[in-house]
Amino acid sequence: MNALQRLGQIALNLLERWGHGAIFFLELLQAVPASLRRFGLVVQQIHAIGNRSLVIILASGLSVGFVLALQMYYALTTYGAAESLGLIVNLALVRELGPVVAALLFAGRAGTSLTAEIGLMKAGEQIAAMELMAIDPRARVLAPRFLAGIISMPILAALFSAIGILGAYVVAVLLIGIDAGNFWSIQQSGVDVWRDVGNGVVKSMVFGVICTAVALYQGYETEATPEGVAYATTRTVVTASLGVLAMDFILTALMFSTP
Repeated sequence: MNALQRLGQIALNLLERWGHGAIFFLELLQAVPASLRRFGLVVQQIHAIGNRSLVIILASGLSVGFVLALQMYYALTTYGAAESLGLIVNLALVRELGPVVAALLFAGRAGTSLTAEIGLMKAGEQIAAMELMAIDPRARVLAPRFLAGIISMPILAALFSAIGILGAYVVAVLLIGIDAGNFWSIQQSGVDVWRDVGNGVVKSMVFGVICTAVALYQGYETEATPEGVAYATTRTVVTASLGVLAMDFILTALMFSTP
């Protein structure tokens, strides 16, 4: 097999995987209405996915707020614009850092958990048992987790941004000595609810779809072996993270390219 044949085979395999993933995603969307009739399952998964990710989200948001305030203060004082610190920190968090960093953390914590859980269910033949009992595993197992990820991600991103702004307040006002009234007032006047906060929420919802769908797909299609589950969790983090970063660029270009 020459180089051209190998390249063509790689392209065909890639297209096959993408097509299989697209079909899986469409089938998952078709199962969502059935899972809404059992919303208690979705609530349980919101607790398992969202609540258990809360500690790392809050700790990371606080740390990012601390560092961002320090770095921005040192940069802004050079140009005599230290009074704009609150606005820059707010916009950086609600537009970019909140949704993106929260999504990467979500993929690393909740995404791997979902993949391992579904993969172990498949390895233990629980998925096959459901199919034998005429129970659709997509509606009973996958769709509630999918909805829970979409609901949890914007909440986690909002909490990340909020605790980050609070961390920036601690550094800027309590440690550096910037006027507290100026810190908050410039945010109220410079941050638009729909353009800035709203677009950040939309981003986080899209990231929630990407992270959760990738995690469920990798878990559902993994080989029913310990090694297969281990490889699937690794692929979840890599694929979801790359998908989030690529989609962030696309959404930013669409949302903020025009004034």
